Amino acid sequence: MPDAVEVGLGLGGNVGDPVASIRAALDALDKRGIVAVGAVSSIYRTAPWGGVEQADYANACAIGVTRLAPLDLLDAVKTIERDLGRVETLRWGPRVIDIDILFYGEAAIADERLILPHKEILRRAFVLIPLAEIDPERTINGVRVIDAARAIGDDGVTRWEGASRDPI
Repeated sequence: MPDAVEVGLGLGGNVGDPVASIRAALDALDKRGIVAVGAVSSIYRTAPWGGVEQADYANACAIGVTRLAPLDLLDAVKTIERDLGRVETLRWGPRVIDIDILFYGEAAIADERLILPHKEILRRAFVLIPLAEIDPERTINGVRVIDAARAIGDDGVTRWEGASRDPI
């Protein structure tokens, strides 16, 4: 079993009550002992990504600690997604919940199932803005998250009205 490793997660959804889905996913990660969730961002509203017409997304980021190996962590978050009702459909299509592993300590992983740090992390405002809220000094591929967030701008990402600051 690996030592405890700090991990970053991106969570989002746009089917049903996406705020409740994010809260349920964070709760499941913590209660199942998958990730001891520490810092959690506010929840943000984001326009859909990828050209599929659908409802806006709720997005958040969390940082915590895991003892699972990277691929075991991936399997565990995919199980939570399924348990919360996610059905794989179109790439970038509507979903109840999506949990992305953004980083796993300082590890660089290029597996057919998992690339870390997440290959799109520095291009997505809906990840950078919540991540910068909770860990602005984190560096990804030599770039501080806060600098990447400033460079990309808000891209229409706004705080989700009515969602409390603490989603758990």
